[in-house]
Amino acid sequence: MTKKTSRSKKGGGSRTRAADPRADLQALADLLPEDRVREIARETGFIKRERTIDPVAMLWVLALGFGVSLQRDLETLRREYQRRTSTTISYPGWSYRFTPELVAFLRESAMLAIERLAAEAHGKLGDRLKQFKDVMIQDSTVIRLHQKLAKVFPATRARGVAAGAKVSLLISAVANGPKKVIISGERTADVKMLRVGPWVKDRILLVDLGYYKYQLFARIAENGGYFVTRLKENGNPRIVGSHTTHRGRAIDVEGKRWQDIVRLLRRKTVDLEIEIAFRRRKYNGRVSGDTRRVRLVAVWNEVERTYHAYLTNLPVEVLDAQEVADLYACRWAVELTFKELKSRYRLDQVPTAKRQVVEALIWTAILTLLVSRRYYNFIVSRAPKKNRGRYPRLRWAKVFAQHASDLLAAMLRYLGFVGDRRDFFELKAGVYSSQALDPHVKRERLLDGWWA
Repeated sequence: MTKKTSRSKKGGGSRTRAADPRADLQALADLLPEDRVREIARETGFIKRERTIDPVAMLWVLALGFGVSLQRDLETLRREYQRRTSTTISYPGWSYRFTPELVAFLRESAMLAIERLAAEAHGKLGDRLKQFKDVMIQDSTVIRLHQKLAKVFPATRARGVAAGAKVSLLISAVANGPKKVIISGERTADVKMLRVGPWVKDRILLVDLGYYKYQLFARIAENGGYFVTRLKENGNPRIVGSHTTHRGRAIDVEGKRWQDIVRLLRRKTVDLEIEIAFRRRKYNGRVSGDTRRVRLVAVWNEVERTYHAYLTNLPVEVLDAQEVADLYACRWAVELTFKELKSRYRLDQVPTAKRQVVEALIWTAILTLLVSRRYYNFIVSRAPKKNRGRYPRLRWAKVFAQHASDLLAAMLRYLGFVGDRRDFFELKAGVYSSQALDPHVKRERLLDGWWA
């Protein structure tokens, strides 16, 4: 937040005061309110009596001190906590704290941050999508773990003994961050991590082939939602009609299969009506079959010399074939989120054979991402309108990680903890807005025109 412009009584001129760093710190404190964090610590059993370990201080040390640290071990974290809070704790006493209760505390704290980010709704859908409430992107990534955890987190298609955890994210365009996080073993099917219900109403889900299931698409539509996905390479649905009229020698496609006509097409874009057949869930011991009509749109890719085909239930009058393909390309936003988590917040660096430590470090990375997103939203909202689209996520993540240590010192001081006694005004709040700003003014960006 920027203080109002003040006028000099003598000269009548005006000047704008520098942004107050306390506003920046309060913006972060609002994401994880101190009183609520302490309640969560008690509710999860992580803290029974606050003595050596303060749950609020530990949460911020994890998110801003450990989540961006190059070294990922408990001893480094113990020293960081001691230095920041001027307390002394033995290594056995420290490692003893990494329990299922700590994992529950971090998980519930992350859920709190997700709820508060969602309530702020900083993102805004573009004109083409303004009739929808949100665009959601579902995807997952795998983290390789110590082989001793193979029974807890069994790997998929591993020749030897191996372990892997799967982190699934449901990203919201409007909230500019995760709406749901699930951690499971690598063998858990992606489609099982997407629970469809009334929440999908008036929302668009962008899903990849890991979630390709006709029954899932039908449930999304029945709950008032919309989806866009790639057609499987060997997908061969039956065509029941066309949404476009072509001049000249148009091919009669009705009643034919996609694979039978795709090599005969000579159009840049194709927009068809198809019928998909699927089985309903078992009810009263019986499994019934069903069908549903959806759109198949295909866009010619000149580089690969082939069609990229998509399935969707978005109405033709809302998005044309090319726009459906362009919207699906926005799935790259979730890939950027995973890249941010791994390259900047060390999601895939968990050198331990203890399950509770693995889970604690994964939730730490998620918390770091959420704190980063909250500060990103605050900085962008304060920037001039002409610059608000010039803060690339990965560039921001790099700057955030570089200055996280100073931000942690300022945050703990602001919250009243002893330790690093540097005044929080030493935090140069403008460093984020200046260094994270892309200098290329006219550069086209992935989400331009869809949401911001």
